[in-house]
Amino acid sequence: MSDPLARIPYVDGIITASQVADSAASIAAMQEPSGAIPWTVGEHVDIWNHVEGAMALLVGGQVEAAEAAYAWIPTMQREDGSWPMKIVNGVVDDPRGEVNMSAYFAVGLWHHWLVRRDIAFVQRFWPSVRAGLDWVVSQQVAFGGINWTPTESFSLLTGCSSIYHSLRAGVALADLLDDPQPEWELAGGRLGHALREHPDLFEDKSTYSMDWYYPVLGGAVRGRNAFELIETRWDDFVVPGMGIRCVDTNPWVTGAETCELAMALDTLGDHRRALKLLSDMQFLRGEDGKYWTGWVFGDDVHWPHEHTTYTAAAVILAVDALGETHGHSTAGSGIMRGTSLAPHFAELMLECECAVGESV
Repeated sequence: MSDPLARIPYVDGIITASQVADSAASIAAMQEPSGAIPWTVGEHVDIWNHVEGAMALLVGGQVEAAEAAYAWIPTMQREDGSWPMKIVNGVVDDPRGEVNMSAYFAVGLWHHWLVRRDIAFVQRFWPSVRAGLDWVVSQQVAFGGINWTPTESFSLLTGCSSIYHSLRAGVALADLLDDPQPEWELAGGRLGHALREHPDLFEDKSTYSMDWYYPVLGGAVRGRNAFELIETRWDDFVVPGMGIRCVDTNPWVTGAETCELAMALDTLGDHRRALKLLSDMQFLRGEDGKYWTGWVFGDDVHWPHEHTTYTAAAVILAVDALGETHGHSTAGSGIMRGTSLAPHFAELMLECECAVGESV
């Protein structure tokens, strides 16, 4: 008889396959009957964190729950290809279209392909992914960034870094299905150039740790530049033995950001520090494989006092990424590393430089 945990990732000495399976089951237990994955029971759903949850469900062996989550996504998509920012119990709570959320389905669908190799599943959801990325690309502005929403004319560094990742996943899907999308490659080239060379043109959110490491996690910054970027604010955000701060001014470490930084370090081959972060944040693990969102040190309390699906999802995906070093991973373990994605986009320097000149 085959071992049901055989394909579930783990990291020796930090987290077992059984514990990963429990965490995936904790996400499934908070999933709504429609397939939607809220932040926590009774909270809102956003498409980005929903997709992250679906990816983690698949990695953790909850295939039926993962595929129900994917089936729900097109039901909330609008005619222009976008998704609303917040959905509560199936009702739109914030109708604004948000670019990062509307792009991320591409990453989830490519991840499903890597793990399941189900071409019919990809073909089923490709029209939704394509419409979403078409809408996102339509929001690109002169300097190469992509406006947060159609009504708010600023670009967010974290969100645009994730969009860069989504565009590479989208182009990989397009290549798989022989449905070329050259306009996404053009947009990706301009966006990558803006992220690397003109971070000052994005809205200043530098107090948040995500703005620090996301250009590395999303793949726009690599190599020596990525190492140097990580070193610039390591001491501002990393709290030894606990994880990383969400905001540099607050004594609050958060599990999801800690695991994302671990995955960013994994993309650079810095497994020593990545494993240390994954190990350090395990004190946030609760009963039944759930994870607390964060911890306020000094006051020594969990805050907010809730277990969140996106924290458990980040843990599972980090375990999968780091488990690959020892062969304890799924076929989707390189999704953040980008090893299976479309090649990095050409910078198209002349166009980018002209665009930047027009915008400043």
